[in-house]
Amino acid sequence: MKRPRLKRPRLKLSPACYRRLWRQVLERDGWRCQNCGSLTELQVHHIRSRSQLGDDAELNLITLCAGCHHEVHGWKHAT
Repeated sequence: MKRPRLKRPRLKLSPACYRRLWRQVLERDGWRCQNCGSLTELQVHHIRSRSQLGDDAELNLITLCAGCHHEVHGWKHAT
């Protein structure tokens, strides 16, 4: 008999708390894309996505520029 897989609850912050964490991550990463070093169009990326139970936690977030963020997700980036 197959046992159901129990999902652990993930940490999901309120919008205000997430905004503070977002800024913390940008500051921690020196306001630079951690892939290419760009200083523009910065975004915060979940290393383990929310859909895969990735937490809104500093250890699960990294700063990427829009171009690198799009590449990570396989999206096309308008230049």
